[in-house]
Amino acid sequence: MKKIREEPLEQLKKRLNDLRLELMKERGFVASGRPIKDTSKIKNLKRNIARVLTIIRERSRE
Repeated sequence: MKKIREEPLEQLKKRLNDLRLELMKERGFVASGRPIKDTSKIKNLKRNIARVLTIIRERSRE
């Protein structure tokens, strides 16, 4: 979490986009009936997206 807070805003936005794309890809695998190796990956991706959004919003309020 500390590493994420130190990143510049543009880097955070890029990370957010990458996380959303990865989440969309994982959800596509689930929808196609393909077995998932790591079942907690979707949950962790959603949490990481929330963390990045929180930091972006904190910075916009400053």
